[in-house]
Amino acid sequence: MTSIYEIATIPAIAAIVYTIIDIVKTAVGGTEKFKRFIPLISCALGAVIGIVTYFCVPGVMETQNVLVALVLGAASGLSATGTNQAIKQLTKHNTTDTTTTE
Repeated sequence: MTSIYEIATIPAIAAIVYTIIDIVKTAVGGTEKFKRFIPLISCALGAVIGIVTYFCVPGVMETQNVLVALVLGAASGLSATGTNQAIKQLTKHNTTDTTTTE
């Protein structure tokens, strides 16, 4: 039987990564150079959090080895970036001009 901790691990890692990236982005000032590397940083940060979770709290992440924990953490980090972009694209205002010229 799957416990609530096993189910909540992936979204928790994604939320942690999203929060850290947002704080760093605000501190850096949102430069274009930093924005280009956000997915890579999210992936690496999620992988590190996945490995730390695997070793520090072994009952939470039900994986057989550290490689699976690394992949789950990296995927969680990338899902934080994807969630951010999905929300940003859904809330973006339509900026195209819809007037017709004759």
